[in-house]
Order: sequence, then structure tokens, then C-alpha cells
Amino acid sequence: MLVCGVDEVGRGPLAGPVVCAAVVLAEDDPMLGQYRDSKKVSEKKRLRMYHHLRQHAKAYKIASASVQEIDQLNILEATMLAMRRAVLALNLPLDEVLIDGNRCPSLPYASRSIIGGDDLEQSIAAASIIAKVVRDRYMHYLDSLYPQYAFARHKGYGTVQHLAALKQWGSCPVHRQSFKPVRRYTLK
Repeated sequence: MLVCGVDEVGRGPLAGPVVCAAVVLAEDDPMLGQYRDSKKVSEKKRLRMYHHLRQHAKAYKIASASVQEIDQLNILEATMLAMRRAVLALNLPLDEVLIDGNRCPSLPYASRSIIGGDDLEQSIAAASIIAKVVRDRYMHYLDSLYPQYAFARHKGYGTVQHLAALKQWGSCPVHRQSFKPVRRYTLK
């Protein structure tokens, strides 16, 4: 049976894309049982798991929805779009897709949403790890383009430091203009 786990990272930040991963684990993966929600794993362990998954997963794909898509659609619909993109990119005859959360995107496969799925299903936890590492790396890249916002430190979340930077500098092209804290500090 081919089961795919799907999770996203980046619904709450004020900047950057939402990133989703779809993962089909190998039955003989020696780390099965050790994957956890990416937020509950240290960065060092998360990176080790990420590299392991890249070598040992049966299949995985990463997809995102851009800041422009988030602003145009809304964060929920953009997340569903990114999840759909990731699953369809696998191009496999999946028997079931397990989605972290309470909603499923429209897919041509049997799908099931699981609240807290990244703690309950290994394939969802693996997707959580991959999505988190990929998005964090991208936020480091954005930090190099817009160093005044310190994206590498807070990954785009609405921290005190980030809000202070928004107040001082206004928003930049990677900020989600549809999010209220960004609109509040957008320079006119």
C-alpha cells in the first residue's frame, strides 16, 4: 500500500512562502518510529533526519505557494494549493494521502486529514521535517537579500524584532501584504 504524508510549514509568518512536502516512506527505513513534528526536534537532529529522508524515502516532493498567491487566495487556499502541488508532483499511484490538519486539498486519491498528524503518523512527521528545513533555508536566503529584517533569526514570524523592522523599514516584496501586521507598517 502506497501511503503519502503531507505537511506544511509557514502558515503563520508575515513573510515568505508556505512550503509543503509530500513523503512516501520506505518500509525498511531504519529511522521509522523516530520521526517527530519538526517543531519538537532540535535543529541538529532535524537536519540529520532531513538528509536521511532525502536518501531513504521511497519518494518525496516539495512545493510552495508564493507570497503573491497567499495574498491573492488567502493563506488557507494557498496552503491547499501547495499541498496539491506536492502530492501531484510525486506522480505515483497513491492508495492514501494523510494530511496534517483538519482539511484536505482536492486530490485524485483517497485523503484523510489528521489533527496533530505530525505527532501521530510517521509519513506526516517526515513531511514536516523536510518542509521545515527547506523553508528555513529559503528564509536564510531571503535574509541575504533583505538583511534589515533578520529573516534568518525569526523565519518571517511576527516577533518583536520583526515588527520593529517593519515599523522602521516598511514592508518588502516578500512580505504578505494581506496580513494585518504587514499592512499596519507598510509605507505609503
